[in-house]
Amino acid sequence: MTIDFYYMIESPPCRAVLMTAKHLQISLNLKSLNLAKGEHLSDQFREINPQHCVPTIVDNGFVLWESRAIMRYLIEKYASNSDLYPQDLERRAKINQLLDFDIGTLYKNQSNFLNPILELMPTKKSDEEKFRKSLSILDTILSKQKFVASDALSIADLSIIASLSYAESAEFDFTEFTHVKNWMTMLKTTLSYYDEVNSEAIKSFTSYLKMKKQEIKEKMELK
Repeated sequence: MTIDFYYMIESPPCRAVLMTAKHLQISLNLKSLNLAKGEHLSDQFREINPQHCVPTIVDNGFVLWESRAIMRYLIEKYASNSDLYPQDLERRAKINQLLDFDIGTLYKNQSNFLNPILELMPTKKSDEEKFRKSLSILDTILSKQKFVASDALSIADLSIIASLSYAESAEFDFTEFTHVKNWMTMLKTTLSYYDEVNSEAIKSFTSYLKMKKQEIKEKMELK
């Protein structure tokens, strides 16, 4: 079994897939792409993935992109009995619900709030409020159960904690969202692979965002 994994370590969705593979003990043939240098725009990679995005896997000729689709695929093909994505229909439905909440609400609102920093633009209060509302929903969910989809760890937890590492890198204060903060701490301390996959990437991205914030500050002072 050889699964080529095209990724950028700073990307939260890429790290969600990496954590899933680590949890399932699935070996990936890592192929790092530097998006800042446009390596994902090469003819070779475009031939593999015309959307030229990461993460992307090539499993014995089968190509798949989008992190949440990849996470489900790895389990269904290589670990069908895993509790990360159990076969019980109702449990899977709740996991899918939270995965959809992640990509369609939480990660979307977080990106709308924080992405302007990457373009040397100030963030907007209205976008921050939408992100906070998303976190409030997640906080309510976690006030009633140990993990995001139930009382058992699932790929929804891995996806969402990876997503929120973006806000963590931007030094967002989660104090207001007690249950989210406690859940994040629990996962960081109980998942044996969390630091291996995430720590250096978060540190690197934190430094990068600090640099961007300083550039924005200097830009605003010149006006």
